[in-house]
Amino acid sequence: MLQNIGIPGLILVLVIALIIFGPSKLPEIGRAFGSTLKEFKKSTRELVSDDESKKDDENKSSVTQ
Repeated sequence: MLQNIGIPGLILVLVIALIIFGPSKLPEIGRAFGSTLKEFKKSTRELVSDDESKKDDENKSSVTQ
């Protein structure tokens, strides 16, 4: 879906955002989006590492039995 946007589409979205929110709000919105994305990535990494550690524990217990 995002592959169809292209550079002109991104520029259009940025101009519309600038018109709607104004230049003073855009940095705040960017920071909020960045921190949200950072938290999402952190949570995803934790979930993946938890799943991997559970699989490792299961494999170790099945080998020792």
